[in-house]
Amino acid sequence: MDLQEKKLNVLQKIMDLDQGPLSDKINEKLDSEMIVAYMVDGRPLTLDAYNERLEIAEKQIAAGRVVSQEELEKESENW
Repeated sequence: MDLQEKKLNVLQKIMDLDQGPLSDKINEKLDSEMIVAYMVDGRPLTLDAYNERLEIAEKQIAAGRVVSQEELEKESENW
């Protein structure tokens, strides 16, 4: 079975579902696996990975591990 057939098979199963917990779980899983951005090197970033990186960044900010605009500009003069 090739990828196209697999997709059609999944779609048919989803269409046959009654609304309920399983369809909610499928929707949540699809949302979390959705590609929402790409890394600088071109790797895809899923919603889950994006949120994970956001949490890390928020913890770094809360811990004071930040560089001000002025500090960055001063540092960039030496590049």
